[in-house]
Amino acid sequence: MSQPLTNSIAAAPILGASRCRFETLVVVGVGLLGGSVARAVRQRGIVRRVIGVGRTAPRLEKAREAGLLDEISTDLVATAAQADLLIFATPVNLIVVGVREAASICRPGTLFTDVGSTKAHLCHELSDGLPNAATFIGSHPLAGSEKQGWEHSRADLFDGRVCVVTPTETSRRDDVARLTSFWQAIGMTVIEMSPEAHDRALAQTSHVPHVVASALARTLADENRSLAATGFADTTRIAAGDPNVWVPILLDNRDAVLASLDEFSSQVTALREALMRGNANEIRRLWEQGKAIREQLKIRRVPE
Repeated sequence: MSQPLTNSIAAAPILGASRCRFETLVVVGVGLLGGSVARAVRQRGIVRRVIGVGRTAPRLEKAREAGLLDEISTDLVATAAQADLLIFATPVNLIVVGVREAASICRPGTLFTDVGSTKAHLCHELSDGLPNAATFIGSHPLAGSEKQGWEHSRADLFDGRVCVVTPTETSRRDDVARLTSFWQAIGMTVIEMSPEAHDRALAQTSHVPHVVASALARTLADENRSLAATGFADTTRIAAGDPNVWVPILLDNRDAVLASLDEFSSQVTALREALMRGNANEIRRLWEQGKAIREQLKIRRVPE
């Protein structure tokens, strides 16, 4: 059973409720992203009630006391019946089962989404045939960090960031519009992509960088750790990501990740061959290509 709010920061006025058309939001998985969604909607007054669902009641209680949630529950199925919108912020390998369980008891027309880093498998499994006329539309807010837990959540995490929404041919446009309005209301720019195009793109922009950072971290010899300064730390920062999150992502997007790893390997090989030949001009050409691409990126960083 969900537990009502007792000690928490009062919710802000409902400034965005009419635009988003959601009364009760259920966040499944109150970690960094789920906790940040909860903080953002409560700070902006976007929904009237936020319920957090997780496995550990004491941690949920602390999140509630910190002002993230109005109510908490460890029972997804019972809580789903109260929701207008459910956002799954769990590892991607848990989303399909969770959505199906929740949809079995939800009110007609309930909208489901997620914050996961892969989309094709989820959308294929959940885009049609859910009970109670429930709808799943994939979402991927491109925000976060290697840190874990709601303690690192922040209401401004999504400000100025991009959220990819991945409707399918069976998605109702009204549901897409409602979901788009929700992400816009917490400060995001929303773009639509097919689930497959999203996964190919994220393999290159996120998944392979995490693989490379992890591999580079593993090359560091014990005796050289005291010499690893900001360059090494910056390059390997995302290697600190939770393997419980990243192993399912890599397996779920295996083909696209392998293709992007092949592209990365070809670039490393090109630089290696130029170095073996002592070809300074080729090394410079390759380096300048990478430098130009990096300088064109406009990345908003959330302050620590």
